[in-house]
Amino acid sequence: MSSCVTVIQGQHGWGVTYSSTEICALKGSTVNMSCTYTYPSWKYGRYTKVKEAFWFTKERRYQPVDLRTDSDYQDRVESRCSKKRCTLRITDLKESDSVEYKFMFITNQPGGRYTGSPGVTLRIADLQVQVSTSSHSGSRELKCHSSCRLPDRSSYIWYKNGQKIQSQTSSTYSVTYDYADSYSCALKGHENYGSPPVCEFDPLYQEKTCRHTGF
Repeated sequence: MSSCVTVIQGQHGWGVTYSSTEICALKGSTVNMSCTYTYPSWKYGRYTKVKEAFWFTKERRYQPVDLRTDSDYQDRVESRCSKKRCTLRITDLKESDSVEYKFMFITNQPGGRYTGSPGVTLRIADLQVQVSTSSHSGSRELKCHSSCRLPDRSSYIWYKNGQKIQSQTSSTYSVTYDYADSYSCALKGHENYGSPPVCEFDPLYQEKTCRHTGF
C-alpha cells in the first residue's frame, strides 16, 4: 500500500534511495519499507566500512534512536541489510505508527554518517462509510472512504446489519435501504479493522434505530 515513487538523496557520493516516500496501511496490518544507500568506497586514505545502519523516527539527546530499541515498537519491528539494501518490517500497526521513518548509516570515516531526509511517511488508514443521496428515489450511494490512498486494486467487503454481502467487492455500493439497516465496510484480508457501522434514517424521524451496530 504505497506510492511507487523513488526519491534519491545524496551528496558527494553519499546517498539514500527510498523505494517509496508515502505508504498507506491499515491498523493491525504489516508494512514493509526499503531503501538502498551509497557511500565513497575510499576516502581520507582508507576504505569505507559501514559500522551501523538503522531506521529511526525520533531522537534522544540529539541522537537517532534505533527503531529496534524503541519501546514503542517492541517485538514489532524487523530490520535486515544486505549489499547496501535495507528493509524494515513493522507488524501489528498502530495509529501512533503514523510518522516519518528515516534511514541512517554510520561509517568509519570522519563525519561519515548519513541520514536519508526526508524519509518515508507512513499513514494509518481510517475507514469510514460515506453516504450520499442517489438520483433514484429511496436509494443511497455508499462509499468506503479511506483517510489515505489505498491501492486501486484493493478488494472491499460490505456488511449489512453485521452480515457479509457476498456480491460486493468494490469501494462503492448502491442500496435501497430500510431506515433500520446499518452498513459497514472493510478491506479484504483485514476484516477485523473495518469501518464503524452507519445507520441511515429519514431526517423527518426524530430517532434512529439500527438492527445491528457492529460487526
